[in-house]
Amino acid sequence: MKPILILLLTLCPLAAQTVLLEAEQFADLGGWDLDQQSMDTMGSPYMLAHGLGVPVRDAVTSVKLPRAGTWHLWARTRDWVAPWKAPGAPGRFQILVDGRPLATTFGTEGADWHWQDGGTVALGAEARLALHDLTGFEGRCDAVVLSADQGFVPPEVKEALATWRRTALGLPAQPDDGGSYDLVVVGGGLAGIAAAVSAARQGLRVALIGDRPVLGGNASREVRVGPAGRTNRPPWRHVGDIVKEIDANDAQRAAVVAAEPRITLLLEQHVNAVEARAGRVEAVIAQHIRSARRVRVRGRLFADCTGDGTVGYLAGADYEVNKESVMGSTNLWWPIDQSDPAQVLRCECKDKEALTVAVQQGQVAAPFPRCPWAIDLSDKPFPGRAGRVSQGSPSGLGSLGGWFWESGFNRDQATETEYIRDNNFRAMYGAWDALKNVDHLYPNHRLGWAAYIAGKRESRRLLGDVQVQADDFRTGKVYPDASFPCTWPIDVHTPSPDYNQGQQGTEFISVCTGGKDYTYEGAYWVPYRALYSRNIANLFMAGRDISVTHEALGAVRVMRTTGMMGEVVGRAAYLCVRHDTTPRGVYETQLEGLKGLLQQPGALRRTTLDDALTLPPGAKIQTFFGTGIDPASLPGIVVDDLQAELTGKWSGTGGLEGYVNDGYVFTSDATATARFRFDVPQSGTYEVRLAWRPHENRAKALPVTILTAEGERQATVDQTKAATAGRGFGSLGRFRFEAGRPAWVLLTAAGAQGMVHCDAVQVHAVK
Repeated sequence: MKPILILLLTLCPLAAQTVLLEAEQFADLGGWDLDQQSMDTMGSPYMLAHGLGVPVRDAVTSVKLPRAGTWHLWARTRDWVAPWKAPGAPGRFQILVDGRPLATTFGTEGADWHWQDGGTVALGAEARLALHDLTGFEGRCDAVVLSADQGFVPPEVKEALATWRRTALGLPAQPDDGGSYDLVVVGGGLAGIAAAVSAARQGLRVALIGDRPVLGGNASREVRVGPAGRTNRPPWRHVGDIVKEIDANDAQRAAVVAAEPRITLLLEQHVNAVEARAGRVEAVIAQHIRSARRVRVRGRLFADCTGDGTVGYLAGADYEVNKESVMGSTNLWWPIDQSDPAQVLRCECKDKEALTVAVQQGQVAAPFPRCPWAIDLSDKPFPGRAGRVSQGSPSGLGSLGGWFWESGFNRDQATETEYIRDNNFRAMYGAWDALKNVDHLYPNHRLGWAAYIAGKRESRRLLGDVQVQADDFRTGKVYPDASFPCTWPIDVHTPSPDYNQGQQGTEFISVCTGGKDYTYEGAYWVPYRALYSRNIANLFMAGRDISVTHEALGAVRVMRTTGMMGEVVGRAAYLCVRHDTTPRGVYETQLEGLKGLLQQPGALRRTTLDDALTLPPGAKIQTFFGTGIDPASLPGIVVDDLQAELTGKWSGTGGLEGYVNDGYVFTSDATATARFRFDVPQSGTYEVRLAWRPHENRAKALPVTILTAEGERQATVDQTKAATAGRGFGSLGRFRFEAGRPAWVLLTAAGAQGMVHCDAVQVHAVK
């Protein structure tokens, strides 16, 4: 056990009569988890006994009191199933004082957070307190108050409670100075990390603020949603480089951020206030989720990567939010077979040591109590029961706890997070109760892990100069400021009609949209103007809070895609600082500069704002497949598809082996073109070759135009047949070029009679 620390009281008039013990500040948190995700509604982080039906280890602390005597004890808590008028109060816990339980059992009353009266207790000058979980079923405690004033009742009103807390904890009335930065990024998911890293590598001083102890957001070990979306699409194949660096795991993400000296990382800091004036954000104020100490962070530019649009909302940004038909939140979960030592070894159970001993002794039965307070599924279907599945998931245990166990379709995902998460818990426990105690299945299985941090899909959407529509994806609408690619379908979640009978308002299984109306051709490039606020002049956004409609959100919300948004924001922020402009000003006056930066590898850095981008020692340019032909191994001039000027809609990267460099692209868009520009070192005759990989669906008559010293020349290529000039190239002919004069090869999809393959052009001098 960790050493028990003494909570020293600040000497103030309040401290002589009343002592506030924040649960998150207990010296040893035991098996209780710290939950900060509802701070904006209930005013504080709290401790959660998330034991999955197994009581968690006590949270313990010691306190020195101003004097011995009789003290009145209060605990801020709630009966978390009371909103559903469910029986049983599963979140029961005791408070032990010097090892003895008080007569009151806490967590048994009240649908709302409140101070539950624990009665009086005789205490000496020092006392040892413990939160003693009785059930393992999500008991929760915000704080404990000891008062020598028998008439004192702690305040309940949110604003008064916040002021009283600061006084009781001896915290300053004004927040600490957190410094000033070029860019302040709020939100520690993939979007926020990518924005911070991208900006820092452009030479900006960046603050990255996250309210959890780890980076990664929905991709972190706390939530465990797998990142989706394809990166590194043409024409800007390096958009996604940074995402690939942070895609692996929490440790890798932390290492990437730590390697950037211009990033100041502020973890466990929850932004809950914004200072804004005249349509600009001047500072954000964050509260540390353990110490409650506040910090003020100033910035020239801000990026809202919170998912909930928190910074924009507090600053007065225009936004949209659905009141119903909302995509819900998921808390992933799964069981383990405790008769399997390998699964026990991997289990993250709170009672891991005891479980390991039991398995070693052959005690593998795993009974589970009845849960009358859970959603009653004793006679209802759900995925994983009697062969029931959802969205193509495996049957049986494989259908439990997947992405489609989702709640909150008619709830505010920003302000009702606790309610939505708790409904997910009630569904999980109800399903497991039915399988174990009604169906009498899985006698040796137990719940092994469940996320208590909600995996959100939709919340507030901040409005930019462009609000992207779902039909933009369907019709392939082209924007001049296309900035990041989307490859995920228009994936909108709604309650499943197979499972929502009798569950109206508490639905917990979703279906996703599918079919031709929800797909689109190739990668779709979303405009930069969806990444900044239309009425807060210095506010960017990246993540699921960007300027899209509810339906379009289905295509942009997956994490690799949101990470690429962050990469774009970081580069745009550099242009803002370098040219003394705003996010809107980048579109109006620096768009070509932004496009130029999007073509650059993500590993490049600037030493100062005025320096060129260079590759630091030990860093590597991101490659995409790594099995193609090295252009440097080919004689003459080689222009890869990465360097080609593409118009229209192109898809890639292709996978037919034998390509040049890192892959190729292809298109069936009749408006598409690809122009390969080159300069010959000296005037003369050169053979021009085109690389392609043959396939039966390829263009039978691809029109090719070559700009030579003697004017334009035409060629036609049958890409259904193999190239014959070697290394996958076919000859287009021999032509004269002059040094210093424009030269290019143009592929035109119109009239090509099939899929146009675009890989590389080789220009080789003829001796």
